[in-house]
Amino acid sequence: MRKFWWILILVLLFGGIFWLAIYEKRDKDFFNQETEEKTIRQSAVAGQFYSSDKKELTQMIGQFLNEVNLPEREEQIRALIVPHASHAYSGGVAAHGFKVIQGQEIKRIILIGSSHNFYLDKAVIDSHDVWQTVLGQVSLDTDLRDKLVKESSLFQVDSEPHKTEHSLEVEIPFLQTVLSDFKLLPILVNHQLSQNDLDEISQILTKYVDDYTLIIASSDLSHYPPYQQAIYADGQINQAILTGQVDSLEEVISQLEKEKITDLDTYLCSRAAVEVVMKVAKNIGADQINLLKYANSGDLSFGDPLRVVGYSAISFSGNLNNKLNQEQKKTLLSIARQSVEDYVSKKQLSRFSFDDPGLNEHLGAFVTLEKRGQLRGCIGSFEPNLPLYQVVSQMAISAAVNDSRFQPVRVDELDDLEYEISVLSPLRKVDSWQEIELGKHGVQIKQGIRSGVFLPQVARDNDWDLDEFMGQLCSQKAGLDWECWKDNDLDIYVFTATIFGEE
Repeated sequence: MRKFWWILILVLLFGGIFWLAIYEKRDKDFFNQETEEKTIRQSAVAGQFYSSDKKELTQMIGQFLNEVNLPEREEQIRALIVPHASHAYSGGVAAHGFKVIQGQEIKRIILIGSSHNFYLDKAVIDSHDVWQTVLGQVSLDTDLRDKLVKESSLFQVDSEPHKTEHSLEVEIPFLQTVLSDFKLLPILVNHQLSQNDLDEISQILTKYVDDYTLIIASSDLSHYPPYQQAIYADGQINQAILTGQVDSLEEVISQLEKEKITDLDTYLCSRAAVEVVMKVAKNIGADQINLLKYANSGDLSFGDPLRVVGYSAISFSGNLNNKLNQEQKKTLLSIARQSVEDYVSKKQLSRFSFDDPGLNEHLGAFVTLEKRGQLRGCIGSFEPNLPLYQVVSQMAISAAVNDSRFQPVRVDELDDLEYEISVLSPLRKVDSWQEIELGKHGVQIKQGIRSGVFLPQVARDNDWDLDEFMGQLCSQKAGLDWECWKDNDLDIYVFTATIFGEE
């Protein structure tokens, strides 16, 4: 009997240890799961580059912004260059850049700077989910981060270079002040990257800079020359940036390095970041470039005029979809018609070449063909990997012969065709169908291998409300249930379009 009780005690003892281990593992797994769901980068330079006191920081930034006096501009700001020294030194200049975006509807910030502590041969994106400052938290755009890494090996995810880096962090409190809600994509690039690498990075980022995305380069100018020499060197850099041509900037920097104006040979510390932003701005047609403010540390009462650092705030504005002129539209329509007529009647691909920057921007487009008021074909592409005039030429031919809803266009129909072109903004994923603005937004939906798209004018032309528009998109275009647009597992993308046709 005593032996039985000893066995029972041992069973209970080992059983308790076993279940304790199971519960401990479960709790540990649960804790790790929570940690993995939301990793936070804490502020690295609060108290050094900007105030760690919330009230003091709010007042300081508010004062900087209130002192900005710039003429009102109607055009949309698409890109910025702002300085990244401590707020006490460069905050007044930086405020000019952030003031011009105040009130603008911006959902995503692509923020690019240089690493001051690490050698980088990639575009390095931080791996955290959230960035914390004394003004609160900012969520990172993890979806875009994942896309970029899959798209090119030039993008890498690594938190180490970001942990102690100030060049991006100092901009966040300004952004938190002037914008109500946005996601952040923080990227560090150094000048070890070749121009070919920077071209590829810029081309990829261009696809994601839509009407709700702002791209910012964080960079100071010359480092530690005397006051007058800084004004000269920084003036040369600013003028080169205002041309919008990276080649001009490279030439100016090369010449300044030969002149040895500063012992550090540093005239643009985030040179690669600035060049990426210039390339992206050019790609999206943001060719209105303005120097909003220039100053250097010698302008401050506590600055040393013998060793100064230069600061500029520069904006890039404009939107190709809003500024195609009549001649460019006429040319694109002519390209569409000639492409179809040459292909259908002669089985030849038309050859075009244009120097016009507007026609060479990398944008997506749809071409719609109508015959006596009835749809005869419509095909397009969202991927801006070709100049606009080439996209229009290719999509016009596809609309004529590849639209599966119709027989290919015949030679005897060519004179009866009418052409309409929709130049597209990049796709923007939305969290809910409630963000769709009927008549303004075109919509693309995706669920597994099924997808469908309607241009913005479809709702207007058919006099549809949102229920009809989305129901038809789900059933007619994607082959899904009528109310699939209300499902949580459906991906919804919106875009805008500039639409023009033959008179």
